Amino acid sequence: MTLFRISALSGALAVILGAMGAHGHVADVITANGLADRWKTASQYHLVHSAVLLFLAWVAHASKPLKIAWVCIAIGVVVFSGSLYVLAYTGMKWLGAITPIGGLSMIVGWAALIMHKMRN
Repeated sequence: MTLFRISALSGALAVILGAMGAHGHVADVITANGLADRWKTASQYHLVHSAVLLFLAWVAHASKPLKIAWVCIAIGVVVFSGSLYVLAYTGMKWLGAITPIGGLSMIVGWAALIMHKMRN
């Protein structure tokens, strides 16, 4: 049940952060930084992968590869989207070097799903 709650929280945060990037102070800051596209990318990947996390939380009890997939994708959301959110808001360009680590973690999560399907 904890994975499900974390997944649902991730989805809620994706919507909240997406809205913040479109309206108000955050939108003003990321536009002034010229990095609104980074925020948009972060929120798109965040929301899509939150839906995947929710599904995996629902079925993760079925196998270890599904749990591994959930963990890898969750780490990917935090590192990939998180680094892009912070980069867009603060303008700290060095965070762009961290972003691919999150993307790789997401890819490993998807690969774990492939492995699960190959076994069944």
